[in-house]
Amino acid sequence: MESGRRKGLNGVLSSLSLLCVILDIQLDGVLGATHVEIEQHLEMGRKLLAAGQLAEALSHYHYAVEGDSKNYLTYYKRAAVFLAMGKSKSALPDLTRAIQLKPDFLAARLQRGNILLKQGNTQDAREDFETVVSLDLSPWDPESRELRADCYIRLGDPRKAIHDLTPTTQLRNDNRAAFLKLSILHYSLGEHQESLGHVRECLKLDQDDKDCLSHYKQVKKLSKQLDSAEEHIEEARYQEAIVKYESVMRREPNVPYYTNKANERICFCLVKNKMTAKAIDICSEAHQRDPRNINILRDRAEAFILNQDYEKAVEDYQEAREFDMENNEIREGLERAQKLLKLSRKRDYYKILGVNRSANKQEIIKAYRKLAQQWHPDNFREEAKKKEAEKRFIDIASAKEVLTDPEKRQKFDSGEDPLDPESQQGGGGGQGGQGRPFHFNPFESGGNYHFKFNH
Repeated sequence: MESGRRKGLNGVLSSLSLLCVILDIQLDGVLGATHVEIEQHLEMGRKLLAAGQLAEALSHYHYAVEGDSKNYLTYYKRAAVFLAMGKSKSALPDLTRAIQLKPDFLAARLQRGNILLKQGNTQDAREDFETVVSLDLSPWDPESRELRADCYIRLGDPRKAIHDLTPTTQLRNDNRAAFLKLSILHYSLGEHQESLGHVRECLKLDQDDKDCLSHYKQVKKLSKQLDSAEEHIEEARYQEAIVKYESVMRREPNVPYYTNKANERICFCLVKNKMTAKAIDICSEAHQRDPRNINILRDRAEAFILNQDYEKAVEDYQEAREFDMENNEIREGLERAQKLLKLSRKRDYYKILGVNRSANKQEIIKAYRKLAQQWHPDNFREEAKKKEAEKRFIDIASAKEVLTDPEKRQKFDSGEDPLDPESQQGGGGGQGGQGRPFHFNPFESGGNYHFKFNH
C-alpha cells in the first residue's frame, strides 16, 4: 500500500514538473519578450489599426502589454484600439494604468476625462480636464496647446480654447485641423465672419478638404442670410428681415446664439412694424432665452408702450438699466416711459378715441367722427347729461387735434402733452396755438355750436 502511495505521489510530482516546464516555456515567450519583439507587436498593431483591422490590432497590443507591463504607452495604445471598437469601458482601466505610470500624461487624462463625462461621472471628468488645463505650457509646443484647447472646450470655455489653438496654425505645417476647429468655435459663438476667415485658410491649404469645404458652405450660407437680414433692417424692410431671420432659425436650430439673435431681431422688427401683440409674444420668448439682453428688454418695453401698458414698459426699461447703467438710449427710454405713465393717469388721447398708438391719421379721424356724433351736446336735453357730454366732447376734440398733428403727436408720444401748459417749457404758453388753456371749451361763449361730419 505504501508502494502505491509513492507511485501516486511520484506521478503527481511528475505532472507538476511537466506543467512547470510548459508554463516556463510560455512565460519565456511573453515575459521574456525582447524590446525588439515588443516594438514589432506595436508596429503591427499600429498598421492594423490604420487599416481598420481592429481585432487583429488588439491581439498585438495584448502581446505588447504583457511583454512590458511598465510601459505607459502600450496601455495607452491598447486603450486607443478599445475606443476605436466602441469599447470605452474596456479602455478606461488601460488609461488609468497609463496615468498611474505617468501622472503628467495629458493625452491619457484627456481621453479618460471624455469617457468619464460620457458615463455621467462629471466630477472625476472635471478633475482630469482641470489637470490638463492647469499645465504650464511651452509656448512652442503645439501638441500641449491642442490638448489644453480640447479641455477648455469640454469645460465650456471656447474663448480660452481659441487662444490656445490660434498659435498652433503657425507651429504646425498644414494644420487644417486647427483652422477647422477654430472656425467651428467662432461659429458657435456667433462670430460668422471670423469663422469664414479660418475655414478659408483651411481651403487655401487644400481646396478639396471635405470637412473644411462642407463647413465653409454652411457658414457661407448662414453668413449671407444674416447680412441680408441686417440690410433689410437698415432699409426699413422689416417683414423681409423677419423672413430671413426665420430662415436662420430653421437652418441652425441647435446653435443657441443664432436662435437667440434671430428672436431678438424679429422682436425688433415686429415692434417697428407695430405688430404689437405678436411683438410682445416674440420679445417675451426671446427674453426667456436671453434674460440679460438689454436690446430685447428695450424692444419689449416699446411694444408695451404701443399696447398702452406703460407700467410694464417702465419695468422693462428699469430692468435693462440695471444691466447697463451707462446706456443713454435705455435711460432716455425709461424717462419717456415714466412720462407716458404719468400722462396716462391724466388724459390719454389714444384711449379717449379708442385707437391704438399705431393708428394712422385716417383711423384717428374715423374714430373721432364716430365719438363726436355720439357725444355731441345737442344730442342731450337733461342739463347734467349735457354737461357730461360737453366734457367728453372737449376731450374727443382735443385728442383729434393732437393725434392728427404730426408735431403734437410726436410730443405726446415722447411723454409731453402739447395742450397742457404745465408740461410746456417755461410753464406757460407756446407758439403755434399751444398757449391756450388745457381745457379749451368750444361751448364757453354760450353760443350753440353745430358740427357737420362728412363721411
